[in-house]
Amino acid sequence: MGQPQQRAEGAGPFTTRLTWHPPGGGTAVWDSRSARRRGTLAVRPPGAADSRPTSADAVAIGRLRRLNVIAALAFVVGGALFAAGAAVAQFGSGDATTCASIYFVGGLFFNTGGYVSLLQVINSPRHVAGGEGRLFTRRWRWWSYEPMRVDWLSAFVLFVGTLVFAVSLLDSFLRGLSVQQVNRLIWAPDLVGCVFFLVSGHLGFVEICHGRPCVRPHSLGWWIVAVNQFGSVLFMVSAVAAFTRPATGSLVSAGIANWGTLTGALCFSLGGLLQLREHP
Repeated sequence: MGQPQQRAEGAGPFTTRLTWHPPGGGTAVWDSRSARRRGTLAVRPPGAADSRPTSADAVAIGRLRRLNVIAALAFVVGGALFAAGAAVAQFGSGDATTCASIYFVGGLFFNTGGYVSLLQVINSPRHVAGGEGRLFTRRWRWWSYEPMRVDWLSAFVLFVGTLVFAVSLLDSFLRGLSVQQVNRLIWAPDLVGCVFFLVSGHLGFVEICHGRPCVRPHSLGWWIVAVNQFGSVLFMVSAVAAFTRPATGSLVSAGIANWGTLTGALCFSLGGLLQLREHP
């Protein structure tokens, strides 16, 4: 027998939502974000008027809950530390080493949040396209390579962005650098990390909006993506303002750089707090 008819939605090579009719009748809908964050898909039994969520097994649900808490708290703490570092820099309550130390510890939490977010995707329950309306659990994995999945690509780009930030944060401990060295070793990785964050956020919108521009004020997932993307924009503004002018040896705008980092970091903390509620 042929496979049941499916309707796929998404953008480009990415599929973010699938609708099909299981062999027993009715309708099943797999949504990328709902499946990987909450471990559910929507199933409408034959003859029923409305769909109901069908959850993965207890193993998958337990994984999703634990990973969600770890990732969310990592971003909450990391964002708070970045905001504290920016406040110290702006109000002059500590020296450069103090600021660098606070940022570095915050960066470690961002690294953790980025990798655990990737683990959420790698170990999320999967569906059988065109089959029964259910999700199945795969064995635990620490790594996968799935660039044709928009959720994997978004999480992977985010994780890489946190690692690039780590290069900038480590280099910020160096002293006696020339202006050119500062821009190459500290500013450039910072800027590249911001680009990765923005790309990750864009892919997050592709996933939750299925490839079309959308505003969903009643969707918690949409707000998480939107808040984090706004934080990424503020980080980019901060990075541009932190460029050191070769002619003068001064930043484009230290105030904008500090306030951009502070407000952007608070956005990531808020996104982490919201993420705590997006669980199975």
